[in-house]
Amino acid sequence: MHTNHRITPLALAALAWIVFADNAHAQPATAAGNEQADVQALMAQLETLKANYAQEVRRLRELDMQVQAMQARLSGKAGGVAQQGPPLPPEPARAPATATAGAEGGYASSAAEAQQAKQAARRSVDDVKQQQQALFSRRFTIENSLTYARYDRKQLTLNGFLALDAIFLGNIGIENVESDSLTYNLAARWGVSPNLTVNMDVPWVARRTVYQKGGAGGSAAAVAEEETSGNGIGDIGLSANYRLFGERGWRPETVLTAGVTAPTGREPYGVDWTVLERDDDDYIRFAVPKEQPTGNGVWQANVGLSIVKTADPAILFANAGYIHSFEASFDDLDGNPDTVNPGDVKLGGSYYFGAGVAFAFNERTSLSISFSDKLSARASTRYRNGQWMKVIGSDANAATFNLGVTYALNQKTTLVSLLGIGLTPDAPDFTLAFKVPYML
Repeated sequence: MHTNHRITPLALAALAWIVFADNAHAQPATAAGNEQADVQALMAQLETLKANYAQEVRRLRELDMQVQAMQARLSGKAGGVAQQGPPLPPEPARAPATATAGAEGGYASSAAEAQQAKQAARRSVDDVKQQQQALFSRRFTIENSLTYARYDRKQLTLNGFLALDAIFLGNIGIENVESDSLTYNLAARWGVSPNLTVNMDVPWVARRTVYQKGGAGGSAAAVAEEETSGNGIGDIGLSANYRLFGERGWRPETVLTAGVTAPTGREPYGVDWTVLERDDDDYIRFAVPKEQPTGNGVWQANVGLSIVKTADPAILFANAGYIHSFEASFDDLDGNPDTVNPGDVKLGGSYYFGAGVAFAFNERTSLSISFSDKLSARASTRYRNGQWMKVIGSDANAATFNLGVTYALNQKTTLVSLLGIGLTPDAPDFTLAFKVPYML
């Protein structure tokens, strides 16, 4: 059975209306989506063009300043103004930059100002590197520093024996030594080449020490006290820094340090003593040196390695090394003022290490936090025609926690302040130092 299907005009009109309604509803959504995508694409292209434009403008200005400087040198007018080139396109709008010496924001108007701006941008980083002996871009630097250190040691001494496991028979003595030292150091640092610097340190030391001893006259309540002082030139040091590797990528800047210290200060051996108290059998109970020493009395050589890695805004640094003391002979080693015993002294070797981090807040200021430690082996003495003997209690572990602030006073001068807090009994209670490096 065959059936004919015929579309009536009314059905055709209804179908057309449905199709028209669907298209009218879908077209705005599609058009809106396409326009949003086009806007995002155009914004991305605009940002890319802006970045490329700013980079090209910077390169053009740098090249223009280099050409001006070269023209000034060729014409023999180092301080004059070179011939101006064609006008450069204006730089696109950007956030205001921090003003630097010679150029109040933006770009420098001359080669000299451009160099000053470049130096200011890395000033705080360079100042931190200078303190870590890892800076080679400065031709010659003179550094004046003043350091104050405070020591306070208390010790209980017992001279007698214990009776019936409960009663102590003898003398109980309390010894206290308080020492204040002030050191002025004049240092000169000369950049021989881009990878080598030579340093010389000349210290002047002033010391004041107060000795207190309890149990004077056999009475635990009696305390004897005596104060001595001394000042003079300290041990002069000469050292050199050689850059093994420059900072590149993940690799830090690595510097090798080697130096020698001469015994130019007053040695602590063979000094005159003042006897304050004797026993009935003429045994010396309390004696102090008449003058404080200003040096170690022996030649010393040191070798070390330091590394510095910049990770803006942080600067990571670490160092480690060894100090060797050479054997020396003296006319008197005994601390007894009634006897003279010549002999030899050999100080124990010392290992030192430390690490820390500094933060460059801006082109002038940085803050550093670090830890340092120095481990010294026991010293040995040998009287003439005798055997070497270890000096009990001469080994030391001096650990210090350090805080430092560096501030650039001007283009050539920096103020460095350091606070060290002793963490072990062998370290100073605290140290306070101020350094003023001046670049010539």
